[in-house]
Amino acid sequence: MKPAAFAYLRPGSVDEALELLERHGADAKPLAGGQSLVPAMNFRLAQPAVLVDLNGVADLAGIAAADGGLRIGAMTRQRAVERSAFAAERAPLLAETLPFIAHPQIRNRGTVGGSLAHADPAAELPAVMVAAQARLLLRRRGGERRVEAERFFTGLFATALEPGELLTAVELPAMAPRTGWAFAEVSRRHGDYALVGVACLVTLDGRGRCASARVALLSVGEGPVLAPSVAAALAGAAPTPEAVRSAAEEVDADVDPPSDIHASAAYRRRLARVLTRRALTRAFDRAASR
Repeated sequence: MKPAAFAYLRPGSVDEALELLERHGADAKPLAGGQSLVPAMNFRLAQPAVLVDLNGVADLAGIAAADGGLRIGAMTRQRAVERSAFAAERAPLLAETLPFIAHPQIRNRGTVGGSLAHADPAAELPAVMVAAQARLLLRRRGGERRVEAERFFTGLFATALEPGELLTAVELPAMAPRTGWAFAEVSRRHGDYALVGVACLVTLDGRGRCASARVALLSVGEGPVLAPSVAAALAGAAPTPEAVRSAAEEVDADVDPPSDIHASAAYRRRLARVLTRRALTRAFDRAASR
């Protein structure tokens, strides 16, 4: 397959990229790593009239500290974050998740911002950002705004990005003391899209009880799905195996998984419960050790 005809533009700065996106409006599409957009263009599922290649904009890549947490430029390759000891220290949930994304060849080209802007409901990074309460920096000519990850993903392959706007970076806040993390997913083969995945962060109080919990799932809805029922069931509870198992059962109230050729909705619900229990158990163990 070959893509439909398009104009190709390669800006050298963020300002130039924003000017091009504003000028061409809905006809323009930013190109980051191209691991999702290019196949979609080849199958003519996406037919942008103008492709704005961001690979020449060096300012959009990089890993840096931000208020005790982590700031990652949108054009930072997933493999670069995966190999960063600094990123692993500041955002261990993200570091644990990255090896689950496709294959090394994909992560060598795929970008953090590209995956978030694409908003695939089966992608790992959106769920991680929701669980971590990350903020996404959206910039347009004349202004910038920060959007919480939970509000950035608005539907199936849909985000809060507006025409002429560009995702430039993502900020993950510092983890509180006595916080544990875990990621778990099931796929038919390693590197395939997950049938279900779970990302979670839990924090213990001074008595060893659950002070807070954030559980986000993928492949169970039209985007990353936060599980407030699980968090409510854990609030103030000692993280015993029985309490964790009971809380994991509450995920049923938060997910509405689809049925497809890969798995039925009932099977995905079962996976959601099992993976939530496993992830929470590991996260609480880590929190206790910290």
